Amino acid sequence: MPSADTGASTTVDAASPAPAPDSRTAPGGPGYRRMSFALFLAGVATFALLYSTQALLPLVSADFGASASEASWTVSAATGGLALFVIPMSALSERFGRRTLMTASLAVAVTVGLLVPFAPSIGALVALRAVQGAALAGLPASATAYLAEEVTPKALVTAIGLFVAGNSVGGMSGRIITGWVAQEWGWRVAVGTIGVIAVACALAFRALLPVPRHFTPGSLRPRVLARTVQGHLANPLLRRLYAIGALFMMVFGGVYTVIGYRLSEAPFSLPQGIVGSVFLVYLVGTVSASTAGRLVTRLGRRGALYLGGGTTAAGLLLSLAGPLVLVLLGLVLITAGFFAGHAVASSAVSHTATHGRAQASALYQSAYYIGSSVGSTLGAVAFRAGGWTGTVGLGLLAVAGVVAITLFGSHAARVRARRAPATAH
Repeated sequence: MPSADTGASTTVDAASPAPAPDSRTAPGGPGYRRMSFALFLAGVATFALLYSTQALLPLVSADFGASASEASWTVSAATGGLALFVIPMSALSERFGRRTLMTASLAVAVTVGLLVPFAPSIGALVALRAVQGAALAGLPASATAYLAEEVTPKALVTAIGLFVAGNSVGGMSGRIITGWVAQEWGWRVAVGTIGVIAVACALAFRALLPVPRHFTPGSLRPRVLARTVQGHLANPLLRRLYAIGALFMMVFGGVYTVIGYRLSEAPFSLPQGIVGSVFLVYLVGTVSASTAGRLVTRLGRRGALYLGGGTTAAGLLLSLAGPLVLVLLGLVLITAGFFAGHAVASSAVSHTATHGRAQASALYQSAYYIGSSVGSTLGAVAFRAGGWTGTVGLGLLAVAGVVAITLFGSHAARVRARRAPATAH
């Protein structure tokens, strides 16, 4: 698979003047469908690779004689590597083009994915996963920046929602496939299978994604990058959106890192294949993410965030129940609330940033995956200390943070509205 744009593509990326805003792609056309499907596949590959070991942690623990918290680092290292490298990768995308960087990132990530099954120790596995996460850092921020530049503003939330839906499909299918494959042939064959699937997604992504028509190259100078990042961090709305993304992901990372341990242990004692199939609830996330645009239209951004947070909290509380069916229903609500909240916050970042969109999205992704790493690690620690109740308690604290930040944003908006007439006079 090529790791850079063709000569013709590079010329458009780097030299062509940006067309008029009304020439951006609108929903319904073949270009929009190709673009959406290509980035959907990129989302599938990203989450399938990033969380390929999450459903297999009990097997990884048994193979290497590692504890739950030690095995959880195979997830935390990948998300941490992504969080650490997403801002530098976004700077490269500003200079060399979104399509080029996404292609190169996928190429490296799938190559490492084919090496992961051969890790000789837990330390080597964690190291490979960190490299894989760093490679995947080129995808999320570049994808949202690409969409912000190439589609009409009214279509942006829906387009990003479809990319996030690809994340949910990748997370779901990766866990289900690894669960059943691992039950028959072990966790190494399972993660190798995900690597092969990711190769196919990467090749199709490259073939389908249209050449960008609205990209204008930026500068790689550190001072310019630092000014852009500082400008975004000085924006109160962007800071709130970054914190909301991190807190939502803390819940999701914590819950899904330890759910395999809970379901494979007494009183449920489910086999690995069934545990993996539990991740079918990701289909709910696919729906909630892809409908985020309609939620924002009906409820407004803050209303949609309240709904996402409330749904997540209800799911956490329901998952404390004893019967398996109620635990699974709790997971459905957690997943629906998380993906809706994430799609709303992510699209709001792209809408709010008027320049350096890749850096604005990168800061969101960095906060988001830091939240995943923290949630995965603390969720495992809380599970070890207090069982599932401890993990739920951690998640409820994070949701309370989302609600508090959103309430503060609502208050700040009312204050600005009251001051506006006085300023006019």
